[in-house]
Amino acid sequence: MGAHPPLERALAALREVSEELSLEAWIVGGFVRDSLLGRPQPDLDLVVVGDASALAARFAQSVGAAPPIVFARFGTAQVTWEGLHFEFATAREESYPVDSRKPHVRPVGIEADLRRRDFTVNALLMDFDGHVVDRAGGLKDLERRRLRTPRDADQTFADDPLRMLRAARLAAQLDFELDPSLVPAMRRQRDRLAPPILSMERAGDELRKMLVSPRPRLALEILDQGGLLEVLLPELAACRGVAQGGYHVADVFAHSLLALEQTSSDLELRLAALLHDVGKPATRADDGSFHTHEMVGAELARARLLHLRFSNRQADRVARLIALHLRPAYYRPEWSDGAVRRLARDAGELILPLLDLARADVGASSYPHAEWIDELRERTRRLLGERPSRLSPPITGADVMRLRGLTPGPEVGRLKARLMELVLDGELEPERDAILAHLAAHPEL
Repeated sequence: MGAHPPLERALAALREVSEELSLEAWIVGGFVRDSLLGRPQPDLDLVVVGDASALAARFAQSVGAAPPIVFARFGTAQVTWEGLHFEFATAREESYPVDSRKPHVRPVGIEADLRRRDFTVNALLMDFDGHVVDRAGGLKDLERRRLRTPRDADQTFADDPLRMLRAARLAAQLDFELDPSLVPAMRRQRDRLAPPILSMERAGDELRKMLVSPRPRLALEILDQGGLLEVLLPELAACRGVAQGGYHVADVFAHSLLALEQTSSDLELRLAALLHDVGKPATRADDGSFHTHEMVGAELARARLLHLRFSNRQADRVARLIALHLRPAYYRPEWSDGAVRRLARDAGELILPLLDLARADVGASSYPHAEWIDELRERTRRLLGERPSRLSPPITGADVMRLRGLTPGPEVGRLKARLMELVLDGELEPERDAILAHLAAHPEL
């Protein structure tokens, strides 16, 4: 496991207090898996044969942590200490009604507890000395980098449909392949992804993790193969088979995955890349054009993200990126500095992510001038560095009203906008006195 003083102290304390209370306890799940893979993992899940909350309380007392948070209904307790998170769970067996994911729970031994877990690589046990015990074939699957369920995949996914999304997410995070039984089981159990069986918060959280993983495209391809995309992101699924011409080399769905693959791991940027063309199916004309698809797509994406319980801010920012994503594609080297400044003004704080989105978009096609987006980025950075800035109006409507003797109304806004255009074009210095002097000297404005 490597030297980690707080972890070593925690393991020593767990060994001591479990012996003191005569409780069988093991580390299980992601910590064991990731330790064997050499990946850092601050979360430790512990399975306890007996009273998990009693072990959690005694452990917290031993290391000087705050008392555990206890969830008596589920037989679990949580302790946080020195940046490590410990979840203690009573070994249990669960049975699920067909119309709910709220289980009937009863305590069992370790063997039965391991059978109910999601994947064999998450059913490995580790004692507090670091020795691994494999009772479900997880070590062989770990060596083969394969995700397999400890029991029948249909039953595993029916019990907790989130496991279908976890399979896609773990494959993308760990670069694992799925056992051949998993995708057919996903297709058969896909309807259990819908509320109230699975909450949108949990589904959205898994999507977030997929998108910031090293292989987001792989996760989306698994969702597609398993028939889950129509449930999770139906607007994206509708892009499958929608042909497009011009410089595009794939249908809208495949193009979206190519664009996603070319982005950094920023969540909002990846969401925008994935969903930037979801307006195309609804706007496709007979001539193959997609007029206003960026505006339609922005609204569709915003509604879907809110449905998946993304924050209003995230949904709004992604929708704005999508609404603006065509603007940089129109760039030509002969654009004036004023035109570049207008794009920067309209995009605001999203200008650099917008250019990253545009670069991914053109990079996912055969567009012959992708370097123009790079040039636009450099010009934008240079113009953003201007001091004083030409992007922020140094006058107010009150200034205009006072100088022209106006009352509040459209004329004030028109004059202020006209002055702003002159500043953006470099015809006026971005200084308050200069702008007001120009306004006074040009009554024809």
